[in-house]
Amino acid sequence: MVIFDCDGVLVDSEPISNAVLAGMLGLEGLHMSVAQARSRYQGLMLEQVRSSAEGELGRPLGDGWIERYERERTEAFRAGLRAVRGARECVESLTGAGLKVCVASQGKLAKTALSLELTGLDDLFEPSWLFSADSVARGKPHPDLFLHAAASMGVPAASCVVVEDTPSGVRAAVAAGMPVFGYCADSDEAALESAGARVIRDLAEVPAAPELS
Repeated sequence: MVIFDCDGVLVDSEPISNAVLAGMLGLEGLHMSVAQARSRYQGLMLEQVRSSAEGELGRPLGDGWIERYERERTEAFRAGLRAVRGARECVESLTGAGLKVCVASQGKLAKTALSLELTGLDDLFEPSWLFSADSVARGKPHPDLFLHAAASMGVPAASCVVVEDTPSGVRAAVAAGMPVFGYCADSDEAALESAGARVIRDLAEVPAAPELS
């Protein structure tokens, strides 16, 4: 089975999410570029992002900040979210070869479902094939989410391969005992490799990988 992360692997959401994040934090007095927002908060759950930002600001962001961010991000997604190049072809090639696929994301299930719908990838994954870190005790970089996805899909962890784009996600896969591809189209290649990934630059490399033969 191949377990896909969603953001930055199947959907090109990272530039959008981080533009919204940088803008909202800038309004709070924490100024940074989109690239800095991604580098600083990549792979974190929203509660962790808020906690980190509050630590830097030295004050709370206020009630409802996460909800406001989610609303603005959703509006931005609806305006311009696109699938990652080759995502559909990659998944179809895997399922055509008889392999199971699923999605395991730090984000909420509703966000993953919306992202797949907006990019036209929702027909590739049954709702029961989507998994969120909200369903486990610990998110990435801990292995809980990937182990939960494997168990729910009825596949041994040793028979799973993960596709990730963040070092924390790579570390989670390694901790789960799963080989992991580090998709580096918009990520730090050295950081992915250092975390334990086999770096790829095109999703077309996944179906052809010897790990899946």
